[in-house]
Amino acid sequence: MAVTMNDIAKLRKMTGAGMMDCKKALAEAEGDFDKAMEIIRKKGQLVAAKRSDRDASEGCVLVKAVPGFGAIIALKCETDFVAKNEDFVKLTSDILDAAIAAKCKTIEEVQALPLGDGTVQDAIVARIGITGEKMELDGYKTLEAENVYVYNHQRKNQLCTMVALSQANEEAGHELAMQIAASTPLALTSEDLDPAVIEKERAVAEDKAREEGKPENMIARIADGRIQKFYKEVCLLQQGYVQNEKITVADYLKSFDKELTATGFQRFTLRAE
Repeated sequence: MAVTMNDIAKLRKMTGAGMMDCKKALAEAEGDFDKAMEIIRKKGQLVAAKRSDRDASEGCVLVKAVPGFGAIIALKCETDFVAKNEDFVKLTSDILDAAIAAKCKTIEEVQALPLGDGTVQDAIVARIGITGEKMELDGYKTLEAENVYVYNHQRKNQLCTMVALSQANEEAGHELAMQIAASTPLALTSEDLDPAVIEKERAVAEDKAREEGKPENMIARIADGRIQKFYKEVCLLQQGYVQNEKITVADYLKSFDKELTATGFQRFTLRAE
């Protein structure tokens, strides 16, 4: 049977596939939309299998928060060209919206969510069939708190952050989200740091002191001092506030209210740092 432009446009809207792919699928399916959609899905699965060993280092990172919940998600691909494609960004946004609505805790939960005529993973596979590039979800991070503030660095969809505050404060939330983007903290305070990270840093500090020829009876004290400096570099509330290094982030928050503090944060970037 003849394939009309209206049929092609309808299938394209349903699947997001290219015009020629939709035309070929409809012709092969003899106008049956369900069969045509299955053909497009299978094409995506075939391409995905062929590209499974490729490196997906580009992509789109988005962040969003609603009262009580925030999430960052990254949909990775192979090239910057695809990462900036409007349909690819929209797919990432649709996936994030679905994850936020369901308050998903893991990537596996996100992949299984319904989206369109299938699941999120089905939609990704279909997109693979369209672009011919490997794609995968990565970097799904969440925060559960009443006051979550988000930041998409320079709106480039490459680096996103979010921070939870003990009280509602838009200005402080925005400033801290930017601070997290700029300063790459590992924890809120030294008490929240992984003990293994502290021990590794202490060992490095002690080795460096010995290499500098410091007396053995001074090594522990020197290492303690360097650990304190390390805390100020990687612990958010102990860092210098980027807009005024004379005060800490904790001091900056207390300038609004003595009870105001950060209770959690998340950060994700596609770029090596």
